[in-house]
Amino acid sequence: MRTGGRAGFVARGVVYILVGVLALAIAFGRSAGQADRQGALRQIAAQPYGPAMLWALAVGFAGMTLWRASLAVLGENGRRKTGSRLLNAARACFYASVCWGTAVYAAGSGGGSNSDASSQDWTASALRMPGGRFLVGLAGLALAAAGIGIAVRAFQRRFLRKLQTGAMGRRTRQVVTALGLGGNVARGAVFLGAGVFVLTAAVTFDPHQAKGMDAVLRSFASTPAGPWLLVLVAAGLVLFGGFSFASARWRRF
Repeated sequence: MRTGGRAGFVARGVVYILVGVLALAIAFGRSAGQADRQGALRQIAAQPYGPAMLWALAVGFAGMTLWRASLAVLGENGRRKTGSRLLNAARACFYASVCWGTAVYAAGSGGGSNSDASSQDWTASALRMPGGRFLVGLAGLALAAAGIGIAVRAFQRRFLRKLQTGAMGRRTRQVVTALGLGGNVARGAVFLGAGVFVLTAAVTFDPHQAKGMDAVLRSFASTPAGPWLLVLVAAGLVLFGGFSFASARWRRF
């Protein structure tokens, strides 16, 4: 399970770094590609040995799925709290879907729609359900709250509790802390932005207001800060990729 978890963190790091690089290219007007997981997979597929690298990512995400599932069943670090188990179960389901999508893409089937289309399709389906408007609004609030929580915990340096900081040198710990702080704040901003758009879709009863990662990132360039806010968030996503690599090395399993 530890090996699977480490492989999963490496796979996650690769995807986040590529998404951050794509977002930086968008900020500087150098790319029209999708700054999301689909865009990252497309970039990998275009490289020499691209299909082999995609299958390696799929294996990594499969390892992450199994590790998270084991934590959901056995508890994490000896703790058997129901909330922690449910969170790990949800993460296992998420990484299972990411693994499947990556494997489908590696097999040459395209891997499904991009993040923007997926978000709008999900929102449209939810709005058609009884009480759908309330459910979509609740989902938007949950996403926004998760984003704020991720950023707050980043400033509190709580991510260090899950790392073997005693095995790091002073300078290494400073670098890892910077990666975790900048990366998690950027990730929290993306979650918050996505939540605001989903909440707007519920209020306006318009599924097209929901946005995936690509559209959320592009929206940062439309703020009064201009493209520089997108540059900061994109750089933060690259940092989070680096933090994922550090987690693969020093995570407490």
